[in-house]
Amino acid sequence: MAKVKIEFPDDVVKKLSKLGTKTDEILEKTLKAGADVVKPVFQSNLAGAIGKNTKRKSKTSGTLVGSLGISPVKNASDGSVDIKVGFAEPRPDGKRNAMIAGILEHGRSGQPARPFISATKNAVKGPATEAMVAAFNKEVDGL
Repeated sequence: MAKVKIEFPDDVVKKLSKLGTKTDEILEKTLKAGADVVKPVFQSNLAGAIGKNTKRKSKTSGTLVGSLGISPVKNASDGSVDIKVGFAEPRPDGKRNAMIAGILEHGRSGQPARPFISATKNAVKGPATEAMVAAFNKEVDGL
């Protein structure tokens, strides 16, 4: 049987050993740094998509844009840790923000798609990753 041996660089091993009991705290700060980069771009793209390419004047109430937020950091059952930038539910009118966002993103009969989610994803992938790496390094270097 073939054998592959992978060794971490010394600087990575040193950083990992410094984490100790602060792992959860550092993960939370790292994920929050990424979400803080994503949210304003998401909000801007969403606001730009509302009322765009419509036959009638927009009747937006601002509820969808106002419901955009960042979830608390959560541990999943598979051991992963995540944070979400998305919509709070429910709306005062009983509809779901996720449904309305989906219609904006993908369109429907007589209503063209106005993709803002995919545009946000493409725009923030690099900057969010950089922010998370910087936050992680700052926390680890401070130990």
